[in-house]
Amino acid sequence: MRVAFLSTHLPRKCGIATFNGDLVNALQNVDPTLVSTIVGIDEPGVVREYGPEVFSRVEQGDAESYVSAAKELNESGVDVVVIQHEFGLHGIWESGIYRNDLEGFFANIQIPVVTTLHTVMPEPSASMRDAIRFIANSSQKVVVMAETAVSLLRTVYKVERDILVVPHGMPAIAPRGRREFKRKLNLEGRTTLSTFGLVDPRKGMEYVVEALPAIVERFPDVFYLIIRQTHPVLAKNEGELYRDKLIALADKLGVTDNIRFINSYLTQEEIVAYLIASDVYVVPYLDPNQITSGTLAYALGAGKAIVSTKFLHAREALANGRGVLVDFRSSQQLGDAIGAIVGDPLLKQRLEHRAYDYGKEFAWPRVADRVISELSELVVFDAADEKKRTSTLIG
Repeated sequence: MRVAFLSTHLPRKCGIATFNGDLVNALQNVDPTLVSTIVGIDEPGVVREYGPEVFSRVEQGDAESYVSAAKELNESGVDVVVIQHEFGLHGIWESGIYRNDLEGFFANIQIPVVTTLHTVMPEPSASMRDAIRFIANSSQKVVVMAETAVSLLRTVYKVERDILVVPHGMPAIAPRGRREFKRKLNLEGRTTLSTFGLVDPRKGMEYVVEALPAIVERFPDVFYLIIRQTHPVLAKNEGELYRDKLIALADKLGVTDNIRFINSYLTQEEIVAYLIASDVYVVPYLDPNQITSGTLAYALGAGKAIVSTKFLHAREALANGRGVLVDFRSSQQLGDAIGAIVGDPLLKQRLEHRAYDYGKEFAWPRVADRVISELSELVVFDAADEKKRTSTLIG
């Protein structure tokens, strides 16, 4: 089977590039005969040095490049196309109206398409709603990562076709060796809190910093790891302004010695090491409508005691006692929840077990099996249809 992925791609540093790279690796580990190729998505004016796996590229905001990519794929011998969809990647806003650049792609593509929707807004503008409905109707399969997204697509977007729920994959993690990883990472003797991903004001880390003084007063050995590189777009426009604000806030509150900033884009192995070393994973995000979170998926897979704000994905993933949910922008509630876990080993252990029992089902090998099965259905159908057309012509 030959699969093309229309997605951002490493070395571009963004969550979807990481996700797609992990997915491609998982698919090839499960089925070494699978041949994958990438149509990379670049920012305007950017020319990246990709590896040989990148077959073609499109430019954000250039609708014609999507038409060209579709025509190239038609001639490439690819069996199926997988699109990783995010609004900012596949269109632009013009006077408040969203222009869907995938319209030209779908008008020209002659290969089955599977689209994964990474964002499903509960209250979209009319143009965003129409774009999602068009994409859903034009794709052979539509994938989301949470049941909440299915409900939104049915009720808000009026999508009537079948919708597949395939959870966000994560490494198959054995949640053992916390002491050893703490020793290797110079965290011995510290009760470790962590948050990882790209630094961005929407992630709400200042509320964890504000909660630290009260936590540290009760538990002086607490240490908060902010394992985040500044988002490339933010770094380009503002430099390290947000990180500097966090550092200044920690200094003002007297908790500088209880925080470590790790300003680098980590490998999967490094992320897993920090996760295993952590005692509590904190997700203080500010967007209530966030429908998927790769960092949350990783924390579940690592069997972490998790404290999170009540965004859509967290409300679903941490239900039934799999984590602790708190209100947005509440350093008080964050501090109380973290303190309760740190101060109660039995509660911490219970949360860890429930998180792992839930998260282990979403390890990449299992997710890859499901994806290959869904893609193969399209390839088999397409081949059967081609045989039927050929025999009709001969007859």
